[in-house]
Amino acid sequence: MDENILEVNNLNMHYETISGDVAAVKDITFHVKKGESFGLVGESGCGKTSVAMSLVQLQADNAKITSGSITLDGQELIGLSENELRSVRWDGISIVFQGAMNAWNPVIKIGEQIREAIREHYPNNTKLQNIEKIKELFEMVGLSETIIDRFPHELSGGMKQRAVIALALSCNPKLVIADEPTTALDVVIQDQILNEIKKVQDLLGLSLIYISHDIAVIAEMTERMAVMYAGRIVESGPTKDIFANPRHSYTRALLESTPSVVGDKVKLNSLDGEPPSLIDKEVGCSFSPRCSNPTANCKSGKSEMGLIEVAENHFADKCCVECG
Repeated sequence: MDENILEVNNLNMHYETISGDVAAVKDITFHVKKGESFGLVGESGCGKTSVAMSLVQLQADNAKITSGSITLDGQELIGLSENELRSVRWDGISIVFQGAMNAWNPVIKIGEQIREAIREHYPNNTKLQNIEKIKELFEMVGLSETIIDRFPHELSGGMKQRAVIALALSCNPKLVIADEPTTALDVVIQDQILNEIKKVQDLLGLSLIYISHDIAVIAEMTERMAVMYAGRIVESGPTKDIFANPRHSYTRALLESTPSVVGDKVKLNSLDGEPPSLIDKEVGCSFSPRCSNPTANCKSGKSEMGLIEVAENHFADKCCVECG
């Protein structure tokens, strides 16, 4: 369990736009252990999906990784050719994309689309073997085998999302990235999908990266987590420790704006303002304009930035730790 399946070190990535370079990922470092569930949380636009796309090397055409390292089970992914990456995607690392509505070709049956992925990695399988594999996957995620012969428009949102999970598992990956997998689903179906993901992870012993803007979901789904803001990780560590003793002002703000069904009723605090533009040059702590307790040094850039260990395996940005 202590061996890392994924290691990301000092990853930097930006998007080239007509308005300037958008620094979406800044000096990101984290690891995921074999069989572990790891969470990335933050508001929309903080860089979570950009990290996910970098991990599977499916960045947009205008995206450029400028430095850093991504190793999956000891293999460096940055710099691999497209042919080499095909042997890694779905087989080594797979992804459950946001919005199952857009994940399927509307004119091809669900079963055929999953068979196509399996054929790419297991060309010697017979058609019958592939169908049996799909039936096994559907049973695992709570779908009837009759879905194999249905078109995407014949499925509900929850059924499509379950089928996307089956697709992500079709080539026996070592690591699965779930990027906001319950987007646009009602709360009952969301809970069902989360339970299916946990069940499958336990059954197969998968490593999981769960990405969400909802910190309550991260609490339910992960053992360790990292909080992202403006392209950077501002706090990371065991999930239970961060919830018990958040050390970054942004983490505290996320928790204070999240309702709880246990304990005394408390007034929720909204997080005012918006994340900064990632085109503008960073001066000082990027969270200082929204922070409830910023110092002059935070705003001016005189405070030292970077993660420091505040407790065992619990890290937070030095600037925010020092200003309380």
